[in-house]
Amino acid sequence: MKRLLIVDDALFMRRLIAGVARDAGWEVAGEAADGERAVAMHAELRPDLTTMDLVMPVMGGLEALARIREADPDARVVVVTAVDQKQSVIDAIRLGALDFIVKPFDRARVVSLLRKAAGAGEPPPDA
Repeated sequence: MKRLLIVDDALFMRRLIAGVARDAGWEVAGEAADGERAVAMHAELRPDLTTMDLVMPVMGGLEALARIREADPDARVVVVTAVDQKQSVIDAIRLGALDFIVKPFDRARVVSLLRKAAGAGEPPPDA
């Protein structure tokens, strides 16, 4: 089972993403409410995927993404952002984010991203 780290300062967003992830067959390995905690938890848990809010207290998502990718270049991170944060999404992709989710998000889009991430790095069934 694939493991997910959910990073968002809003508890309701963490719960929402956790519910979608569990329904899609993922284990929620951990949750963090700020970027600093996310960096520490990622190093400890080594999840298959991390969802990362961009605007958080203590340490924002872009800095946390950069630190996680510096420590683990293979880390897979999907950023979670508001509609008006286009430049932040571009910056996140440049820092190595796999993809992005826009809030309020579409459940089907999140499931699609989780499925995409779950299949990444694995050979096709007929290989």
